[in-house]
Amino acid sequence: MLYLVAILLICSLVLNIILFRSRLQQRTEVKYIRNKLKKVINEETGERLLLYTDDKYIKSMLIQINRLLDHNQKIIGNYNSIELSMRKMLSNISHDLKTPLTVILGYIEMINNDKNLTTERILGLLKTVNVKTVEVLELVNRFFELVKLESGDKKLSVSRIDICEVSRKIILDYYEILINKDFEVVIDLPEDPVFVRGDEDAVERVLHNLISNAIRYGSDGKAIGLKIRIAENDVDIEVSDKGKGINELHKDRVFERMYTLEDSRNTHYQGSGLGLTITKRLVEQMGGSISLDSIPFQKTAFTVRLKRIRY
Repeated sequence: MLYLVAILLICSLVLNIILFRSRLQQRTEVKYIRNKLKKVINEETGERLLLYTDDKYIKSMLIQINRLLDHNQKIIGNYNSIELSMRKMLSNISHDLKTPLTVILGYIEMINNDKNLTTERILGLLKTVNVKTVEVLELVNRFFELVKLESGDKKLSVSRIDICEVSRKIILDYYEILINKDFEVVIDLPEDPVFVRGDEDAVERVLHNLISNAIRYGSDGKAIGLKIRIAENDVDIEVSDKGKGINELHKDRVFERMYTLEDSRNTHYQGSGLGLTITKRLVEQMGGSISLDSIPFQKTAFTVRLKRIRY
C-alpha cells in the first residue's frame, strides 16, 4: 500500500513538473510573441513571427497572427501606391491646367492692353482662348467623372444593348475625321444584332475613348480597326491601330490613374492620363474587362469583353 502511494506521489510530482515546464515554456513563447508584435508595430517592419513550438494552440495563434500581418502589409502597400498615384494625379492635373490657363490669361491680357490689335487678330486670339477653355473644362469634367466612378456615386443602368448598332453609330461619328486624315478603316461587325449586358451611355463613352485614342496616338500607322468577336458567353469589341504602340514594360500600367502617355507611349503626346482609367472603370462596372495587346507599327488593340445576352 505504501509502495502504491509512493508511486502515485512520484507520478503526481512528475506531472506537476511537466505542467510547470509547459506553462513556463508557454509563458516564454507568449512573451516572445508580445515583444515581437510590439516591435513590428512600433518600427513598422514587414517581419513575420517565426517560432518553433510543440504547442498546437500557440502554433494556431502564430498562423493567424502572420496572416493578419501579411494582410496589414498588403493594405499598407495599397495605401502607399494610392497615395503616390494621387500625388502624381494632382501634379499632372496642376500641370495640365496651368498650361492652357496661362495661354488664356496671356491672350486676354494682350487683348486688354494692346490697342493696336485688329478685329481679325482679336477674333483669332478669342478663338484660341475658347479652345483652351474647352480643354480646361474637359479635364475638370474627366477628373470629377473618375472621382464619381471610384467613389461609387455614379450608378450605371445596365440593360440589353445591341453592341453592333452602337458600334456602327460611334464609328460613323468619326467618318469625316478618318477620311480627312487618310486613315484606312477596317470594320468587321456581324450583320445580325448581338446583345450584351451594359449601360448604353457607358458603352458609347468607352468606344469614343478608345477610337479617339487610336486616332490620336496611332496616327503614324494611318489605320484603324473595329471588330466584334462572339463567344459562347461573352462578346469582344476590339479597337485597333497600327501606330507606335505601347512598350511591353508599360502596357499593364496604361489603365492606372494618371499614368500618362508621357510615361509610356509617346513623349510628344502628354495627356492627363484619365481617359483609359475612366474607360476601365466603366467597363468593370458593367461586369466586363479590358485588355491590351501591342506590337509597334503592326497592331495595337484594346479589347473590351462584355457579357453576352442571348434573348
